[in-house]
Amino acid sequence: MTQKELRSYRLNSSEEPTDEMLHAIMLGVQETARQSTIKAEQELNRRFAEAKREIEEYRAKQNGCNA
Repeated sequence: MTQKELRSYRLNSSEEPTDEMLHAIMLGVQETARQSTIKAEQELNRRFAEAKREIEEYRAKQNGCNA
């Protein structure tokens, strides 16, 4: 199935999708979900790294003031 054929089909269409169409649609959904998960994991890792850096800076300031 070509991308053009897939894009021309809408799930609210009056015609039933073929097995090939459903398979292609589900592959697209799978890839979109995979990319979304990768982006979310990257953002989470970035936030954890930022929080870790801020904690280290805070502790360094605290240790510097207590010395």
